[in-house]
Amino acid sequence: MIDSHHPDPAEQRLTDLEIKASYTEDLVDTLNAIVARQQQQIDQLARELAALRQQMPAPDAGNFRSLRDELPPHY
Repeated sequence: MIDSHHPDPAEQRLTDLEIKASYTEDLVDTLNAIVARQQQQIDQLARELAALRQQMPAPDAGNFRSLRDELPPHY
């Protein structure tokens, strides 16, 4: 007769592993959702960066500017 107060060690190990597997599956699902959301954010930022680059004036090779021209007025 099996004592219900003291489960078989192998049965307990199996139960513990099933619980850990369940938590791990939940964690993987959560992390997958986070990664998918971050990828959407990266894609959006890449589109915004491309749009900003298109708004920038084209560099004019004939209009050379010295770095001294870029110094703020207080220098």
